[in-house]
Amino acid sequence: METTLLKTQLTAEQIRRAADYVELVWQEQGSEEEMARLAEFHADGPGLARLVGEFGALLLSDYLTVVPDEHADCESAYVLGQLVTVASRYLKRWCLAGGGGHTAWIAAGFLIECMQEVDQVHQFLADVRGDAGARYGAAVA
Repeated sequence: METTLLKTQLTAEQIRRAADYVELVWQEQGSEEEMARLAEFHADGPGLARLVGEFGALLLSDYLTVVPDEHADCESAYVLGQLVTVASRYLKRWCLAGGGGHTAWIAAGFLIECMQEVDQVHQFLADVRGDAGARYGAAVA
């Protein structure tokens, strides 16, 4: 499969942290422990929103919309690439515009909806976490 490696400033640890947050939002049942963990994440405010925006752009381009090599030259692959570019740009701009934890929560919900269309969220995020060290061990400029 062909992937277009997104130029990201995220480190493997940031990718894992963002995956942990998205999974917590996905699984959150309202227990005291979960609410405390969410409060810890949300205390980061704009930093969390920025992280989720960058993570979302990475998921969209490198994991959710991978085009098989035999279809890389198809018009539909081009359209998908353009859609990913626009969605990633919008998600990042929206997350950078502020809103902190609330914005991060909504962006995580959007990513969860995307992941549920292709795989089980838990397994999908486990795969991303496992891949983070190999692909993104150091920040990619």
